[in-house]
Amino acid sequence: MQTLIDILVFLINVLGSLYLSIILLRFLLQMARADFYNPVSQMLVKLTNPLLLPLRRIIPGFWGIDLASLVLAVLFHWLVMQLAVLISGGPLIPPHLMIVWALFSISLNIITLYIVAGFLLFITSFLAPHSRHPVIILVHQLLEPLMAPIRRFIPSAGGLDFSLFFVGIFLMVLRMAMIGMGNSIRVPFGSLIGYHF
Repeated sequence: MQTLIDILVFLINVLGSLYLSIILLRFLLQMARADFYNPVSQMLVKLTNPLLLPLRRIIPGFWGIDLASLVLAVLFHWLVMQLAVLISGGPLIPPHLMIVWALFSISLNIITLYIVAGFLLFITSFLAPHSRHPVIILVHQLLEPLMAPIRRFIPSAGGLDFSLFFVGIFLMVLRMAMIGMGNSIRVPFGSLIGYHF
């Protein structure tokens, strides 16, 4: 019986983490003004619209920020964590703690998505520097708002663009600061939903 419970909790966490990443990717790509008609963008739209469109009727955007996507991410994180706790037989977590934990998890997931995108861009810059694959195009568009300000102060030298290097350092430092802050208020990082590492 315990094995079945462990399997169910594992599946809930994996599938929940995957869908949370899809929600956050849609949010980040909208923030970056990425190509809406890219096939990958269209796939993300189709996967998130059933839950996102009803929320947009009551939660408007603000200064170009899709607040409905962020609210959906928080609500989805809350639902998945409560479901995992319920199945494992633990006590339900108070809503105020869940919101704080969800915000930490979402922040770390966003940082992780940027780090993975940066790693992918770094690898493809050597293996396929002129690739027009839809994923690579979106990765460029996703990271460009982070790299462009750095290029103003650190121009490319000898054809090498160092902006990705400094973005990576910034993201790793930010991640360390987030984890330190979370540890100080006892956020249970091991129980959070998502692909933060």
